[in-house]
Amino acid sequence: MSELNDFGGGQDPAGGVLVVTTNDVPGHRVVRVIGEVFGLTVRSRHIGSQIGAGLKSLMGGELKGLTKTLVETRNQAMERLVEQTKARGGNAVLMMRFDVTEAADVGTEVCAYGTAAVIEPIG
Repeated sequence: MSELNDFGGGQDPAGGVLVVTTNDVPGHRVVRVIGEVFGLTVRSRHIGSQIGAGLKSLMGGELKGLTKTLVETRNQAMERLVEQTKARGGNAVLMMRFDVTEAADVGTEVCAYGTAAVIEPIG
């Protein structure tokens, strides 16, 4: 189970905010659109992982240290997205996306963004 959490991620079900990549949520209606929200983080590269990645790239294969770092980074960006949504009174993020870019050759910038909204079950 540990490897599942190390190399994958997603939303914490206890977070109180539903995050979806779709425009709507089946069985729910959008009561109010709050607007764009995002969670941003920039992570520098660890010198040990850079050396390990350099050696691994000579032999081929997955760079597990870098994969774990990127998963942690995406999860942190997602947590910040959820915090922003809650702070604005939302209980859902629609059309969530990630944007990943290099940040001035010193790290990786990860931004989770979407549309904050208030949704409620139909019926």
